[in-house]
Amino acid sequence: MIIADLHGNLEAVRSLPSDYDELWVLGDLVNYGPNPAEVIEFVRANASVAVRGNHDHAIGCGQDPRCSARFRRMADETARFTRAAIDEDQRRFLGSLPLTAGREVGGTRFLLCHAVPGNPLYEYRGPESGLWEEEASHLPADILLAGHTHLPFLRSAGTRMVANPGSVGQPKHGLAQACYAIWEDGSLRLASREYPFEETVAKVRALPVSPEVRAGLETVLRTGSAKTLPPGS
Repeated sequence: MIIADLHGNLEAVRSLPSDYDELWVLGDLVNYGPNPAEVIEFVRANASVAVRGNHDHAIGCGQDPRCSARFRRMADETARFTRAAIDEDQRRFLGSLPLTAGREVGGTRFLLCHAVPGNPLYEYRGPESGLWEEEASHLPADILLAGHTHLPFLRSAGTRMVANPGSVGQPKHGLAQACYAIWEDGSLRLASREYPFEETVAKVRALPVSPEVRAGLETVLRTGSAKTLPPGS
């Protein structure tokens, strides 16, 4: 099972299948969600491999996550909560995650990153970008796995494949569902599951953040979309 962008959403994480042989995590364990410590511990206990996302880097290394203007305030306010909610060992774990990782299963080579291989933390590249072909052609892998955009997709890139499993904890594909991908018997497929997002919303309401940020987080969780957020949310 391949997952990305968990964002401290424990209810979504708990909804995922558990009958996998390996769990691969494409970054962004924390921020935006109310249970960062528990999600970190889930990854530490279950993941065969995990790479660092921009929000992991922000918390683990004290750096700017470089979010878009629409999510800047959300990131800043929830980061203060996240830093207070996790311990030093968990913070070091986030900062120690590799930027990229390689795996091989049954002769198929995978490259894992959060954003894109050339800019693994920050570049926002949508599913239709023509840049995937150029970058994938130089990779020592058959399948490139990336997250960051929260948009699930599978597409060919020349002789290679690029896949984004979508987001577990803060989906933006229009449905309030936890997204993931499965590699099984030589085939990659996208999947999703419903989860009790209202339980997550109830926790968000108790976060020490501004009413505007709280409302924005609730909107994304309920709608699976950021399109209805006002600029600067």
